Amino acid sequence: MASKLNPYLTFNGNCAEAMQFYASVLGGTAQIMSFRDSGMDADGVMHASLETPDGYSLFASDFIEGMGDSLQVGNNIQVSISGDDAKLADYFTALGEGGQVLVPLAKQQWGAEYGQLQDKYGIRWHVNIGG
Repeated sequence: MASKLNPYLTFNGNCAEAMQFYASVLGGTAQIMSFRDSGMDADGVMHASLETPDGYSLFASDFIEGMGDSLQVGNNIQVSISGDDAKLADYFTALGEGGQVLVPLAKQQWGAEYGQLQDKYGIRWHVNIGG
């Protein structure tokens, strides 16, 4: 699989509703996994994705306490890089220089290596390798 760069949106408890709306407008079916589905004791969406017939991709989640800064307009849009290419780990390292690693790149329950960071410009990045 080639690598993909995708917008990643964060919502304040209405992620599932928003993703269903985007699916109704753009086409496709939203795939939604809750925090509870992943074994966490929290309400809301841990991860949602939408792949449209026109080739658009959109990722999203709900904000919960402990995810870092409080949710505000401006930090609710992030960037996600996903794919099977090993160079994504190098991207993670380089993007993190001068920034802050929020979730170290490590194997996750869904089978991929995942990490999250905020770069030196304040942009939050999600990197998902494989899985």
